[in-house]
Amino acid sequence: MERRTLIIVVAIASAAFVLFAAAALTVIVTALRSSEEGFGLPGRIPVGVVQVEGMIRSPDEVLKQLRRFRDREDIRAIVVRVDSPGGAVAPSQEIHDAIARTAKVKPVVVSMGNEAASGAFYLAVAARRIYAEPGTLTGSIGVIADLPEVDQLLGWARVGVNVIKSGKLKDVGSPFRPMTDDDRKFLQGLIDDVYEQFLGAVAQGRKLSVDKVRPLADGRVLSGEQAQKVGFVDRLGGLEEAAEGALELAGAKGRPRLVYPPEETELKLSKFIRETSESAALGLREAATPPLGLLFLTPSGAVQ
Repeated sequence: MERRTLIIVVAIASAAFVLFAAAALTVIVTALRSSEEGFGLPGRIPVGVVQVEGMIRSPDEVLKQLRRFRDREDIRAIVVRVDSPGGAVAPSQEIHDAIARTAKVKPVVVSMGNEAASGAFYLAVAARRIYAEPGTLTGSIGVIADLPEVDQLLGWARVGVNVIKSGKLKDVGSPFRPMTDDDRKFLQGLIDDVYEQFLGAVAQGRKLSVDKVRPLADGRVLSGEQAQKVGFVDRLGGLEEAAEGALELAGAKGRPRLVYPPEETELKLSKFIRETSESAALGLREAATPPLGLLFLTPSGAVQ
C-alpha cells in the first residue's frame, strides 16, 4: 500500500512539474517574441508587419492582422511581407481588397521576398508602394486550372463511377470522364473572365493602362529588376527599406520599429497535432471529391 501511495505521489508531482515547465516556457517564448517585435527601442516608430507566406488558401489570418494594425493608433504604417507563389483566386482577391481598404487609413507597403507571383502579385498591387529584391520572382499574371483525367485508369482497373446530375455542366472538370467540347468552352470562358479581373486589378493598382499590362500578362515570371522596369515594382530593396518607405509615406521621420502580430500561446505540440489532423482530413476529402479550383499560380506552383 505504501509503495502504491508513493507511486501516486511521484506521478502527481511529475505532472505538476511538467505543467509548471510548460507555463514557464510559454512566458519565456512570449518575452523573446516581444523583444523580436522591437520593444525596448526608444525613439523608433512602430511599423506593423503582416506576413503572407506559402500557398494562399485562406485569407482569414492576414485579414485579422491587417485589422489589428489598422485599428492600433500607435502603428503609423504597415508592411505586408510576401513570400508566396500565389494560390486560390478568391482569397487572393479578398486580401487585395483588405489592403486597399487599409491603405485609405494608413500607408501600406509591400515587401516582396524570394517570390511574390501570380495571386501574391495580385494582392500586392493594392499597396501604395512595392519593394522587391533584384532577384525576386514576381509577375506571372494568369489563371490556371489543372484537371486530371483518370477514366482510362479506372477502366483498366475495371472500376466504374455512377454520376447522377441535374445538368450537363454539373460535373464539369470531373476526372472520371473525358472533357467534352462544351466543358472546355465553359471553362475557358470562366478562365478568361477571371483573367480580365486580374488584368484590371494590376492596371488600376499600378496606374497603368490595360493595353500596357496585357502583353506582359501571358503567365511569364519577371525578376524584381525586370518588374521595376515595366512598372510592376516601385523600388528595389528588402524589408528594412520597405519599412523606411512606409514611414516616409506616413510623413513620419525616424527609424522604424518592426512590430509583428503576437504569436498564439497554445502549446506547439497540440497546435501541430491539430493542424496535422485538419490537413489530413482535408486531403482525404479533396482526394475523394476533386474540386474545380481556379488558381493564381506560377507554373511550378501549380504542381501540388
